[in-house]
Amino acid sequence: MRTLLITGPGGSGRTTVAAATALAAARAGARVLLLGTDRTDTLGAVLGTPVGTVPGEVVPGLTARRVDAGEDFRADLAALQDRAASALDLLGASRLDPEEFGPLPGAEELSVLRALRDAALSPVHDLLVVDLPPAERALALFALPEDLRRAMRRLLPPERQAARALRPVLGRLAGVPMPAEWLYGTAARWDTELAAVEAVLADRNTTVRLVAEPGPAGAAAVRTAGLGLALRALRPDVLVAGRVLPESVEDSWLASPVAQQRKTLDEWRQTYDVRPVAHLGRDPRGPDDLTALAVPGVPAAPAASVSAASAASTSSGGRAGPVTAEWPVTDRLAEDGVLVWHIPLPGARREELDLIRHGDEIAVTAGPFRRTVPLPSALRRCTVDGAALREDELRIRFRPDPRLWPRTP
Repeated sequence: MRTLLITGPGGSGRTTVAAATALAAARAGARVLLLGTDRTDTLGAVLGTPVGTVPGEVVPGLTARRVDAGEDFRADLAALQDRAASALDLLGASRLDPEEFGPLPGAEELSVLRALRDAALSPVHDLLVVDLPPAERALALFALPEDLRRAMRRLLPPERQAARALRPVLGRLAGVPMPAEWLYGTAARWDTELAAVEAVLADRNTTVRLVAEPGPAGAAAVRTAGLGLALRALRPDVLVAGRVLPESVEDSWLASPVAQQRKTLDEWRQTYDVRPVAHLGRDPRGPDDLTALAVPGVPAAPAASVSAASAASTSSGGRAGPVTAEWPVTDRLAEDGVLVWHIPLPGARREELDLIRHGDEIAVTAGPFRRTVPLPSALRRCTVDGAALREDELRIRFRPDPRLWPRTP
């Protein structure tokens, strides 16, 4: 299945573009699922047909649904209490009624990730179009699986888990209770689910698409969003410039907005594949208006896709696929005695960058974003020798550590 993730600044028209893209693909003969992530039915307002939490057909070939974070949270809470029943009984704790509570902070994000994973792995459809939240929240979603998996590996490292039969004995010897079996089981299940989401994001068949309105505010938002995507080793396939005004306008007061849009479009074309979408003069509503937008189509699927296992295990950039960016290491040992790690960060500014090494990992901060990634194996035997921002690339120099680097005869 092809997966198209659409996001952009708030108010950029990303929901309209997502609906128009899904509609165009369905009319071209694809079986399309359109997934909405907004709490309110913004998709239904654009499509002219209400979209609920149960999949429903909008037009032949196009099915749409919204994520229900509340229902997912209540199901998870009930399942958690069932697994921890013995511990709750031992403590004399009374069970919570899931109907008493709304989703806790973070539950909505996990529901979106779960829905994305389930929809992308379903064999029922040919194309999944996801109307993601605004870019800032979407980038946090992209980071969540990797960050949660890293945290769980630090808190409950699988290689250090005592054998099940030895845990009671070790608990008595240490004088402290060992973590309950359900805790390890829950962590292992979450790790598997999050790995599946990472696999979807890393798959060759997954494409990220940015939507923004050309202008000063849109330009700033695209720079920030592009920087966040680059730090995740992702890049958009196209940048959809929405609500583009016609060049030939008679109204004098439109001359300034048209000039602003033209300037922004010229700047964007230096970095992105820009696809303008004309302003209809009204808010698009219904299939006819969505068709009139003439949004860019979905690229054909590559011949092969990254397997779930290989994609989930690749968390340090350099993953294959049309939406991923390479983070190559170049060998300059003969010339300068260093290896150079190239991290593309278009739009980055020197004063916004920071690097901190923790053992075999390095934390990269770019603007408001931070990512901790494992070092490639060769660089783990080196010390950091410096870094520089050149031509929209962060170039980190590593010098071999004589104590760890293999000696040549």
